[in-house]
Amino acid sequence: MTFELAALDMAGTTVQEGGAVYAALDQAVAAHLGRPVPADVLHRWTGTSKHEAVAGLLTELTGTAPPADVETVYADFTVRLTKAYAADPPRPVPGVPEAIAELRAAGVKVVLQTGYSRDIAEPILDALDWTVDGLVTSDDVAASRPAPYMIFHAMELAGVTSVDRVLVAGDTPNDLAAGRNAGARYVVAVTTGASTATDLGRHPHTHLLESAADLPFLRR
Repeated sequence: MTFELAALDMAGTTVQEGGAVYAALDQAVAAHLGRPVPADVLHRWTGTSKHEAVAGLLTELTGTAPPADVETVYADFTVRLTKAYAADPPRPVPGVPEAIAELRAAGVKVVLQTGYSRDIAEPILDALDWTVDGLVTSDDVAASRPAPYMIFHAMELAGVTSVDRVLVAGDTPNDLAAGRNAGARYVVAVTTGASTATDLGRHPHTHLLESAADLPFLRR
């Protein structure tokens, strides 16, 4: 198979962070509500902009999401996540740095696209010291996943004009939905993150891999 752009998710797909992002989101929303967040409700918001996830969770659980409450919860989430990452820094999914290097050596542009805001994503990428062709964050676009805009922006950064030449990879149903909504030719699910193979298998995709480290094999 041939593709010119690999638009790859970060947390759970290329970066291991032990689920800290969703633990922080869960804790921040639960602290605000004074009650636990049902796991199935939280899971529906995996892969999306974390700001949008806060608003969506509050709406789903209370019927309303006043902007002041969203900002308060999001600020709490950011503090919790920053502390978690300071205690246990994110690290690459094994084999992914080598896979990225192999793809780029073969002429494939690699752009990371993430539900993180830029102030969270850039320090992670800087610490990993990866060479990629771009970074798209949730605050770069009008709407995060499952909207296709981050993938379209990744195409802009890479100079790729045809969705028929795009591969999207992620670890959540919303990652896959964004790939489908963008019309990407290849929509790849990986099982290193927030969702199981069984869960991912329920959502349309072109490939199901154990890890994004296996992406170069798709070109052979």
